[in-house]
Amino acid sequence: MQPMTAGITKAGTGLDGIVWNILGQIYVPKQVSESSMSWHATFPPGTFVPPHIHPTQDEFIYMLEGRFDLVLEGREFVATAGDLIRLPMGLSHGIFNKTDQPVKCFFWVSPTRKLYDLFWGIHSLPDQNPDAVVALAAKHEVVFLPPPPVREAT
Repeated sequence: MQPMTAGITKAGTGLDGIVWNILGQIYVPKQVSESSMSWHATFPPGTFVPPHIHPTQDEFIYMLEGRFDLVLEGREFVATAGDLIRLPMGLSHGIFNKTDQPVKCFFWVSPTRKLYDLFWGIHSLPDQNPDAVVALAAKHEVVFLPPPPVREAT
């Protein structure tokens, strides 16, 4: 991986014109180096990233527009415009847009590790089905958690 270069990534553009489709969301990488990676994300209504863990990265999300419902270590939280979400490495987290409006936010991780390659891999999958995404993620240091057990009605 190349060192970070000085400069400006213009609004509405990503590095080298890259735009990824990741689980129905649009990710536009803004910066990548060995020490960190950042991207702008748009989560359409109803999209989400299931609970998972980054064992080797700290992750941050700055909320620009909209509302996220989050599950952090099994506890529920809400984040809205202007909030910063801090996700230390090893913390389980799921990110959900349960509203009828898109969420726009800015993510970054430190260090980058294998996340850039994972996003290319998911974007390139012909069918982003859960089993394929989970298997690919495990090879790139992101561990998706099993869904919670279904509770029987009493």
